[in-house]
Amino acid sequence: MRIVAYSDPLPGNSLDSSVEFRPWWLPASTCSCDHSGMSEYKPKPPWPWRRLALVALVLCTGAASLVGCAALDRQQRQWIFQPSDRAWWGGVAAAEGMQDVWIEFQSEQGEAPVKLHGLWLNQSRGDAPVLLYLHGARWDVRGSASRMRRMHELGFAVLGVDYRGFGRSSAALPSEDQAYEDARAAWKWLAQRYPQSRRFVFGHSLGGAIAVNLAAEVDDEAGLIVEGSFPSIPDVVSTFKWGWLPIGPLITQRLDAGSRISRVGSPVLVVHGDNDSLIQPKLGRQLFEQAGEPKRFVLVQGGSHHNTNAIGQPLYRQALTELFKLTP
Repeated sequence: MRIVAYSDPLPGNSLDSSVEFRPWWLPASTCSCDHSGMSEYKPKPPWPWRRLALVALVLCTGAASLVGCAALDRQQRQWIFQPSDRAWWGGVAAAEGMQDVWIEFQSEQGEAPVKLHGLWLNQSRGDAPVLLYLHGARWDVRGSASRMRRMHELGFAVLGVDYRGFGRSSAALPSEDQAYEDARAAWKWLAQRYPQSRRFVFGHSLGGAIAVNLAAEVDDEAGLIVEGSFPSIPDVVSTFKWGWLPIGPLITQRLDAGSRISRVGSPVLVVHGDNDSLIQPKLGRQLFEQAGEPKRFVLVQGGSHHNTNAIGQPLYRQALTELFKLTP
């Protein structure tokens, strides 16, 4: 077993320090959970997406059959989303005390009703802004509970939601289109219950692309916040060792935020850590450059894919005040 130590205890954790126990074979670099305080751990590019390049080349070049490409689509959905009903123990601890929320709706993609599970952090202020938190791959929403709590500390009432296939939400193999639909359902839930509140969309990592799509589709968002995200999956794959392979057209789960972010009609805040080795900072910059004004790019010195939100809190406060006119 490898032990990775954290210097910063999680909110609500009574321990003086936190230690994550992770088997050597677990690809921690692919998670989007909030490992604040990491010092020596440097995640490698996610092996599922690197393997995606090789499998795509084998299955879908030359005389690849339609069945083979359909199988590849399922593999892409599995590798990119990595759905799970688990969370790392620190996230579980941080989620204690959050209110369970259930969002039910009829999907346009199937006959069975969909039931999404979410976690809700209310604010005592009646005029508090409301934030929809969209998480990334691998862990369920509890894995992002620490990040949700920090956004709560900045003054937001926060709803974090699990897409289908994650946590306690309806069982399914997630897809790009399903995740977009789930985010719209969560947004509608917030709009119905908090129609007078300023409502913001937040997405981390993979959730950033889902957040961009949502903000581009609705017209009642007060702002978009994207952290540690990217213009598209092909752009991410291009940064890996096998990125020179011509597999971009074969990727079915494209999550093409770069082509959509210019349609967002509210201020856009893009945050990235300069030490993010999973989603390189240049990808966050590229996404930012394709957004319309008003917008702001915040590069957090020393920030990784996991701890940028934690160490970047002062910069967050400044940006929320200057870009969104909020007073955290």
